[in-house]
Order: sequence, then C-alpha cells, then structure tokens
Amino acid sequence: MTSGEAEVTGVQEKPARLITGPGMLLVWFYGVMVVGAVSRSVYQIATDFGRAPLAYSLSAVAGVVYGFITYTLIRGGERARRAALVCCAAELAGVLIVGTWTLADPSAFPDATVWSDYGMGYVFIPVLLPLSALYWLRRSRTAVTP
Repeated sequence: MTSGEAEVTGVQEKPARLITGPGMLLVWFYGVMVVGAVSRSVYQIATDFGRAPLAYSLSAVAGVVYGFITYTLIRGGERARRAALVCCAAELAGVLIVGTWTLADPSAFPDATVWSDYGMGYVFIPVLLPLSALYWLRRSRTAVTP
C-alpha cells in the first residue's frame, strides 16, 4: 500500500524500524554521545567560554548532531533514514575536518573538542560511530526496500 492509498483508506503505515539489531546499539551509543557532548559543552561554555570558544561551540554542535541522529534512528521510516544518512555523512566530515585541524594547528584549539584528534578523548567513537551508522543505514534500506 502506498502512502496515497493509506491516506484514502484512513490506514496509517508504520514507519520501517531502524532500531532493530545493530540499530539499537547505534541508538545507545548516540545517546551516550549526546549526554557526553552536551554536558561537556554546557559546562565549558558556562564556566570558561572565553578560553576556547571555537572548541566549546564545536562540542555543542556535535551534541546537537548526535541528538538529531538519535531522534531519526528512533523515529524510523524512509525519510528519517535519509535524514540520518545526511547527518551521519556531515558528522563524519566534521570529525575528519576538526580532527585534521586539531593535529595540523593545535594552537587553534586551546582545549579539546569532542572531535579533536578524531575523537581520541572518546576512544575514537566519534570517527567509528558515523562509519558504523552509515553502513547500517545503507544496509537497512536494502533490507526494507523490495
């Protein structure tokens, strides 16, 4: 049944679940990263923003990105899957750019961000997580689509 048919008949389709199997583990990791990145950035911004405004702002952005990805994974459905794919690709680009920047010009970051040194302070989870999520989201599309 297509979405147009569902609207005509009054039956709503359930969005395809993205949090089955490995998807649940991704939600858990992203949830932990939301808490870590947001709490870290809130504390740093509130107590010493002038020391490293770029680093602290980037940590806040990372927390928002993690939160959005967590939401889309839980929400499910094709639109959420596509949004999560875009966000995970942007997250990976951010980790690679910030990670390289922190290695090339350490003076630009007087304090670390979540994505500094490719996430070394977070056991490299920030670089491994989007790679895993991109793989899962692409795989889940082929599993859902006939």
